[in-house]
Amino acid sequence: MKPSHPSDRDPTQHPPTAFEQQVMAKARRKAQARREGDGSMWSGLGVFGLVGWSVILPTLVGIALGRWIDHRWPSPYSWTLMLLFVGLVLGCWSAWHWIQQEQGR
Repeated sequence: MKPSHPSDRDPTQHPPTAFEQQVMAKARRKAQARREGDGSMWSGLGVFGLVGWSVILPTLVGIALGRWIDHRWPSPYSWTLMLLFVGLVLGCWSAWHWIQQEQGR
């Protein structure tokens, strides 16, 4: 029967190759990172920036599209305000969805 994990090797077998050692080292680092989490300041700033961009980008696209529609086809309704709201809602949903995925890891 083969071992299920490289660290479960039978010590009587041949010593691990360089590639196997690299794989085992990466597996240990990944397991340690999952246990300890990445609480660095830069990681927090990265998440903060990503959430900010995921909200602001759809909002700006909605504003630009709304201004273009208002300029091309004048109407009593402000497409700029309506699409600003739609972009903001989509951006907030996207940020919430991304954060939920990150917490599930």
